[in-house]
Amino acid sequence: MEPFKLGFIGAGFIGNFHAQAMKMAPHLELSGVYALKGSDKLAQYARENGLGECKVYSNVADLCKNCDAVALFAPNYVRVELTEQIVDAVKAGAPLKGIICEKPLGRTVAEATRLVELAQSINLPTAYFENQIHMKAIKNARQQLLPAQTAMGPIALARSAEEHAGPHEGWFWDPTRQGGGVLSDMGCHSIAVSWFVLTPVGKTLTFLEPISVNAETALLKWGLPLYRQELLDRMGVDYRKTPAEDFCTGTIKFRNPETCQIVMGQFTNSWMYDKQGLRLMMDGLGPGYAFEVNSLKSPLEIFIGDAAAQAAADAETALEKATASRGLLTVQPNEVELYGYVDELNDVRQAFLAGQDALLNWNYGLEITKLVQAAYLAAEKQKTIDLTDPNTKKELETYTSLIARGQGADILY
Repeated sequence: MEPFKLGFIGAGFIGNFHAQAMKMAPHLELSGVYALKGSDKLAQYARENGLGECKVYSNVADLCKNCDAVALFAPNYVRVELTEQIVDAVKAGAPLKGIICEKPLGRTVAEATRLVELAQSINLPTAYFENQIHMKAIKNARQQLLPAQTAMGPIALARSAEEHAGPHEGWFWDPTRQGGGVLSDMGCHSIAVSWFVLTPVGKTLTFLEPISVNAETALLKWGLPLYRQELLDRMGVDYRKTPAEDFCTGTIKFRNPETCQIVMGQFTNSWMYDKQGLRLMMDGLGPGYAFEVNSLKSPLEIFIGDAAAQAAADAETALEKATASRGLLTVQPNEVELYGYVDELNDVRQAFLAGQDALLNWNYGLEITKLVQAAYLAAEKQKTIDLTDPNTKKELETYTSLIARGQGADILY
């Protein structure tokens, strides 16, 4: 079988993580990369790891001419501009079979809507990369609980959390470029997973109707660890002047349109989890049954004492966002598969070759963006937001949170 050729726009953390996952996804080739920095290193990694003769391109148009699909792994604040360049390339004859966008689809509902419209203008299949829905633990839990759900009723409460000590790149800490703080960055994960877990098996992803959301955002660190502050100083980010939330929590109520049952999804996200590293926690509770996922429970543990600590140059060889290189370390032997990246890549290849959207398309990404922005609105207004209200829907179309506008000091301090 001929390899399916992917082109990456962006060569940062997420691009490199997907390159690792491609080593375990059959019939995929990283054919090219376009990025302002890191492209040479990523291309070298691809060549050295059997992912193809990856070439570095100087513009989006040339990349699009030499691959089957492109993946937007560039920073949030350039997604619209880059998608416009992809559309121009396709109209000029680039033979793309689909377009991928890493979460979030947009910093606002207006941006996400623009991306959907752009993809529709060239009639190409889309994939919204939300890896956690593809986690085997989540998919297997739903399947194994299917008999219990059939006999007893569906999951009524889903709780999802993603927490770590903060992003690597300076632009993530600038809410005007990123689109907010941890709610924008990771709340999209947890909201999507909760919605998915609550959805009865066999129903469409948006079968359950969101009816209300309440949320809180907070700046709890009151400053940054020195290693983060040094990063921000180099990037020219004044976090004290334009802070973003490093903690958020909230609940979304959904209605089953067939039974009118109300179910609830709870999300909690943090950039202040200064422990082992990235922690994903999800659980679902139904009548007489439950499941739980905790990414910090691993079959492998490693201990590194003080005398040997200098040999551990990179803490993240143990766990994504790890904050220590000594002591008793939680180690995940295969993070890219655990977190769903391999299955996500397999899904997009099969879908695009069939001329179809991936399991999660850009319209779905737009719905997640609406829920994230509704959570920001609820936090600002300090009240529950009615998602069925036409006026609220209209407000969200043009809404930009105070935090994303650089006015987070007004509500976080």
